[in-house]
Amino acid sequence: MSAGITFRLARGGVAALFLVGACSKGGDASARHDTVASSQAANAAPPACTTGTADLTLPAGFCASVFADSIMHARHVAVASNGDVYVTIEGTQPSTEKKISGADKNAPTPASFVALRDTNHDGRADVIKRVGSIGNTGVGIANGFLYVDEGKQIVRYARSDTALVPEGKREIVVADIPLNGGHRARNFAIGSDGALYLNVGSATNSCQQKDRANESKGVDPCTELETRAGIWKYDSKTPNQKFSPKERFASGIRNGMGIAFGPDGKLYATQHGRDQLHDNWPKLFPTTKYQAENPAEELLQVNQGDDFGWPYCYYSVDEKKLVDAPEYGGDGKKTDRCTSKKAPVAVFPGHWAPMSLLFYSGSALPARYKNGAFIAFHGSWNRAPDPQAGYRVVFQPLANGATSGDYETFANGFAAVPDSQLQPGTAKHRPTGLAQGPEGSLFVTDDMGGRIYRITYGSGSANAPATSASTTPSTAPAASSPAPAPGATAGADTARSGAANKQ
Repeated sequence: MSAGITFRLARGGVAALFLVGACSKGGDASARHDTVASSQAANAAPPACTTGTADLTLPAGFCASVFADSIMHARHVAVASNGDVYVTIEGTQPSTEKKISGADKNAPTPASFVALRDTNHDGRADVIKRVGSIGNTGVGIANGFLYVDEGKQIVRYARSDTALVPEGKREIVVADIPLNGGHRARNFAIGSDGALYLNVGSATNSCQQKDRANESKGVDPCTELETRAGIWKYDSKTPNQKFSPKERFASGIRNGMGIAFGPDGKLYATQHGRDQLHDNWPKLFPTTKYQAENPAEELLQVNQGDDFGWPYCYYSVDEKKLVDAPEYGGDGKKTDRCTSKKAPVAVFPGHWAPMSLLFYSGSALPARYKNGAFIAFHGSWNRAPDPQAGYRVVFQPLANGATSGDYETFANGFAAVPDSQLQPGTAKHRPTGLAQGPEGSLFVTDDMGGRIYRITYGSGSANAPATSASTTPSTAPAASSPAPAPGATAGADTARSGAANKQ
């Protein structure tokens, strides 16, 4: 049943992102126009940052460095227990969304993934190897294998921590995955029971009879749901499986680019909300402001058989609940087709594009971050003529499957251009993938400039003392119903790692 969720829309403080000095000092919350508040003042001073911030705005005491640069079209990331880093390279045909937004440029050198190693432990990769010929988005480490998304199939390579490039032959795990149309990322998470949960995003924006056309009604029922817009479940330990509609685990997820297991053992995913409410339905939604702010992006808790509503429903920021889509008779208020759909755990501003999800399980960051969710937002294209927004990493406090505080902007400044110039094609960097290192640091990839950031607290020691940081609004109901078998997200041997994309 849909339920109300409240949050504050935040619009991005990228105009003041160029820092002077060695470490982030937190700064004035009102000047940042986002979700960072100022509770730090009442707490003990955080340890000094010694490595700089790589031009990012971070909470006080946090540092960032450039682990690698110019890894073009870097998507999701996995970090092994020995610290080796694996990043997929988007190499399939660009998605509809990327073409529309103007972010499709600078084709990368063909490769499936990039393997990186820091041999002298200075925080920067000094060995970089490109492997394979075609990549896409998803990547993970589990069961002694490196799993890689190649678009139409998921493959794996046997690996040991002594070899940067996996020694094992490439094996197909799941083949014949549909890839036509939009939302081409095939990210995944692997549970402790070996089950592989695979995102297969929708081929269209809203299952219209003519995709993205003015006042085109929806296909009813939406037959696309048979093979798209959901999560599919396979066995990561069994090679040569074939994609099939019967393996569908959950439905109504337009594009679940972030999939991860939470500390409660349950599966979570992010949802990319639909586009073009005003563009396609100007009589129902006469202002561009409504389109800029709707629908909300969502964090979902996913169980077997769940249906989250796409294409029949979208999450209205105004109504604070799922409402009927205009393609299916909706007017922005009706809920006839949505009362039986599952509501999100948390919601975020429209069109920010959640690309990956990571539940932090380490101890190198202040204690308040443990078991909470980090989400990388790629940034919007469908908020024009209003200012574009997103382009940041946020932190969402969670407890017992529900929000325990408002979401906070954790890392900002990736775009590195003034608000007035911010577009997907002008942003210098766009956060995409997230992973946790074995010592508790955070890795963030960027598929525009190809940068890989490493974020640490204080000196970067795994035993850094805990302290509180800053906060900002977003609340939501607790998730319910039974969960899948507990597991750890594919992406690291010793730590959970995320996965996610809009473009």
